[in-house]
Amino acid sequence: MKAIVVTDQAAGTAGMKLVERPEPQAAINDVVVQVYASGFVHTELAWPSTWTDRLGRDRTPSIPGHELAGVVTALGYGTTGLSVGQRVFGLTDWSRDGTLAEYVAVEARNLAPLPGDVDFTVGASLPISGLTAWQGLFVHGRLRAGQSALVHGAAGAVGSIVTQLAREFGAHVIGTGRAADRQKVLDFGAQEFVDLDNDVLEDVGGVDLVFDVIGGDIGKRSAGLIRAGGTLVSVVGPSQARPDHGLAIDFVVESDRAQLGEIVQRVRDGRLRTSIGTVSTLDDAVAAFNPTRRINGKTIIALRTSGLS
Repeated sequence: MKAIVVTDQAAGTAGMKLVERPEPQAAINDVVVQVYASGFVHTELAWPSTWTDRLGRDRTPSIPGHELAGVVTALGYGTTGLSVGQRVFGLTDWSRDGTLAEYVAVEARNLAPLPGDVDFTVGASLPISGLTAWQGLFVHGRLRAGQSALVHGAAGAVGSIVTQLAREFGAHVIGTGRAADRQKVLDFGAQEFVDLDNDVLEDVGGVDLVFDVIGGDIGKRSAGLIRAGGTLVSVVGPSQARPDHGLAIDFVVESDRAQLGEIVQRVRDGRLRTSIGTVSTLDDAVAAFNPTRRINGKTIIALRTSGLS
């Protein structure tokens, strides 16, 4: 099968190569999925799990990518809950070969059914962004109706879903980004917009929850915005500052079939839109991961040019 592999962490996305690899076999509780579309997060090339296994041993050349939508082609021993020919989407294990390949072996529990009226490119854009948003808002942030939420990077793949979910659940949403992002952020449901290049972040005042996908100085300054009892939620590691009278939580997203079901249902009934920046083929993936201009939204690799819906 064709697959993208990485062997040199220092080379970054420029070091990705398209090669031929053996098709994976289904282990106990696994399924093999023919990948129709794959999502990719650039930061994963900095994750230790991309380069080493759970015992710290080198596992290169490794296949990156951890989001997929596709069709089950084989079941491992003991696998239940899925069937051959079923449309699925989900999030694969960090320490195993990923989804930038024509086939991938993945634990069945990490996948959820993909309804027939949701196309594969949309399905592949949901797992990391959708689960990160859901878990950050409701599991870790414990957002409630009537509270206020400041969402950094609200035009991006994660931030746009955070914005929509927070608004749906009755929060007052303030989105941040660059000046060019203003209308897009408002279209996703934010009631206010903060231009991080030209506005003063501190003018926002106190909020109940900050969802930080930026970190650094922005994350540090955001800690000062948290009201008593509020929460600073970060997906970019521990904040450099903690709220005086609230919580600071950083987390790593986990696969959850029930949450994936909640997310895809919202796509089906029009309550949720994904932010897809570009769609490319596997043959052109390396170029897509090294764009010559800024692209806002998720990069999706379509491995099959027919049957994507």
